[in-house]
Amino acid sequence: MRILFSVALAAALLFGHAPAEAQLGGLGRLGERIGIRNPLGGNQPITTSLADARWAQPELDNFTPRERVRSLMELQRTPNGGFVLQPGYYEMHTQSYCLHAGTHGPGGGDGYLYAPVKGLAEDAIMTILRNSVNHPEIEQRSIQTLVWAILARAKFEDLSAEHKAVAARLLTPRQLASLNRSALDVLTGPALSRLIGGVPEPLRQIAQAEAQLRQMLTTPGASFADMERVAVLAGMAPMGPGSQAVPSGRWSLHPDGYSIRYLPQGYSHTLGQIWVPQGSPAVGKEYDPATHVATPGNTSRQRLAQSGRVYGQH
Repeated sequence: MRILFSVALAAALLFGHAPAEAQLGGLGRLGERIGIRNPLGGNQPITTSLADARWAQPELDNFTPRERVRSLMELQRTPNGGFVLQPGYYEMHTQSYCLHAGTHGPGGGDGYLYAPVKGLAEDAIMTILRNSVNHPEIEQRSIQTLVWAILARAKFEDLSAEHKAVAARLLTPRQLASLNRSALDVLTGPALSRLIGGVPEPLRQIAQAEAQLRQMLTTPGASFADMERVAVLAGMAPMGPGSQAVPSGRWSLHPDGYSIRYLPQGYSHTLGQIWVPQGSPAVGKEYDPATHVATPGNTSRQRLAQSGRVYGQH
């Protein structure tokens, strides 16, 4: 009976009338054009897409500020784990996080643009990233696992004791209850195949990755390396639907008035650089990394959530 209910629920999600802008998550408006809906439901946890990256500064391609680059860590920190901006040129090697399971990691010279965190789980994702700054004892991979649990809509009550403990430290009880309500049952084998069998690539690939993660997160014995192989694809990344030619190092003008660019060293490590010109309206404002998604011009690559945690020994 439980399996039949799961299949019926998934089918209802597949053929339901979700709003167009919520369809297919990070693949933007592709669903409208090809006439299908997300097999994992219309209400995606994170919907940030290339269409949301509206602040590119191609006129600054190949531009490097004249100021000496300084560490962001020299600036005053905020309770959110952000930074109070002052005039100058800054950089920081940050811990970043995969926000799009079933796609390729950074590489191939593809550039990344600023876009805000959007979706039903935007509050939970930003809360995790902000609170993680005050919990240096929590390993980056534990935080990434929690993010994958949200993206895959795993049932938090079924997570391991370790993952539950991390979630309890980084999220509020209200957020945990909300995430549990939006969770999906695990579908595997023939039931999953029937559900996504008619879905074209790359949507099928993403749906399969999320379903596999949901199963692994609630099954004892699955390692982080196993989950990483499912979430972050290896090999050459094809150009995804709706991609744009964005060169590596392209700046974005944040609405607060500063310029920012992202230079990923891998999905878990991003070099972020910020330029605040003299007289900029950004002076005195907060740069809150948790509100940033480094969004690739190639939609086959990972969206990268940013954090205020330093990567490694940088």
